[in-house]
Amino acid sequence: MFEVLVLSFAFFAGLLVKQIGLPPLVGFLAAGFALNAFGPMLGLPETAGDILHYVAHLGVLMLLFTVGLKLKISQLVQPQVIGGGLIHFAITVGVFTPGIYFFMDLDWNTALLIAMALGFSSTVLAAKILEGKREIGAFHGRVAIGILIIQDIIALGVIAVWSGETPSIWALWILGLPLLRPVLHKLLDLSGHDEILVLMGMVLALVIGGYGFQMVGVSGEIGALLMGVLLANHKRATEMSNSLWSLKEIFLVGFFLEIGMQGLPDMSDLAFALVFALILPLKGLLFFFILILFRLRARNAMLAGLSLTAYSEFGLIVSAAVLPEWIVPLALTVAISFVIAAPLNRFAHPLFTRFQRFLGAFERKSKHPDEEPAEFGDAQVLILGMGRTGSAAYDYLVAGGNSVIGLESDPYRVAAQIEKGRKVLYTDAEDSNFWHGADFSGIRAVVLAMDLVDAKVFAARQLRARGFTGAVISHALYEDHVARIIAAGADQTYLTMQEAGKGLGEHVQSALSK
Repeated sequence: MFEVLVLSFAFFAGLLVKQIGLPPLVGFLAAGFALNAFGPMLGLPETAGDILHYVAHLGVLMLLFTVGLKLKISQLVQPQVIGGGLIHFAITVGVFTPGIYFFMDLDWNTALLIAMALGFSSTVLAAKILEGKREIGAFHGRVAIGILIIQDIIALGVIAVWSGETPSIWALWILGLPLLRPVLHKLLDLSGHDEILVLMGMVLALVIGGYGFQMVGVSGEIGALLMGVLLANHKRATEMSNSLWSLKEIFLVGFFLEIGMQGLPDMSDLAFALVFALILPLKGLLFFFILILFRLRARNAMLAGLSLTAYSEFGLIVSAAVLPEWIVPLALTVAISFVIAAPLNRFAHPLFTRFQRFLGAFERKSKHPDEEPAEFGDAQVLILGMGRTGSAAYDYLVAGGNSVIGLESDPYRVAAQIEKGRKVLYTDAEDSNFWHGADFSGIRAVVLAMDLVDAKVFAARQLRARGFTGAVISHALYEDHVARIIAAGADQTYLTMQEAGKGLGEHVQSALSK
């Protein structure tokens, strides 16, 4: 009966909210509350909460492991990451603590702990949203994930201090983890491309990262993340991340269901959650202005700030450890913040375009660390997106004697491409500032090789709106994307898998003709 009720509630609630333009996770949260209210009378076993907690924990560990696969340590030592995370947390706690103390008539210690729990941003929601939009590698995505890691480290300190639990002396073995990198890389080379690759990812995320770190008194969440970081430089890290995608998504459904099943709130819990839901936009605004102070451009400051605009599941972990009586109102607060933040992030790019002039006025005039190019030298062909498809197109065109330049939103991928001798610049094809400032007068053709269809549509429209008359060529994964990209202004759109099949057929025909 557990599987019947949980899967049915989750599926139909997720499907329903998707039809009205909301992310399925909003439906999963609602399904959790519905299971809490109606599950017992429908035969939901009393152990359902424990089972969901276990499944949710697996999902969080696997999510953080896959995030770690896309991280670089250098990302965490950036001024905007360390400064942004610490300053935002300090201001939030400094404002919330006296407010909670005076208005809720609580003691200072309880007020401080609640303020800390609300000072964190959701790692799971931000990572899921950024990963779903393929923006974890983008500049704003890396800044947001870096800030979340800083916050998670703070949360571990809070739990250690207030719960009285400290890491054991055996936790020192963690310092030796970098020495294991060659061994892990060799195991990844030997794991192949099938179920062994999936099992290796699960062992690293759940066994070594999760259980291994917990055994020595350190958070399994941090352990899973660090195990992913150890493999981030391996050429097959992306393949491992992709192999875990579906499994991780299924387990994460349990996470959102569990939040809804924390307990049925009373009126005081609902009032608490609604008050902090009204305050939620200020959380994102504070991130925006702090990141502006660190010289980020308005667009990246807004996108990073929006992805951090949700209260955190780590707040629930803190509450469970030191304030168990507050778990229900905090769970409801987190759930409502997800409902607000998820749609906002879905429309983040159009929102910035609408408010670009207003937000741009806050930018500092000094050089920005996320500055984008305005000129392309003597290049005649521009490739947007330098993943596998873009890189292959680049090499083919260069071999044909063309002058080519690539644009990529992932700064680490840009650095890797430059190391391979390709001319690649950092930019984000969905940044309207880039389109306003770039000079396309010398460009004869543009290749759209980004992952997301919305990015291709936006780029094609921007090119034609600025009078570009050259060829615009795109690839697409699905047939229903082709019409959208052509309507936006592309001259030709090719289905990636279909073209791969044609190329394979050409090789076969060539072999038969010999």
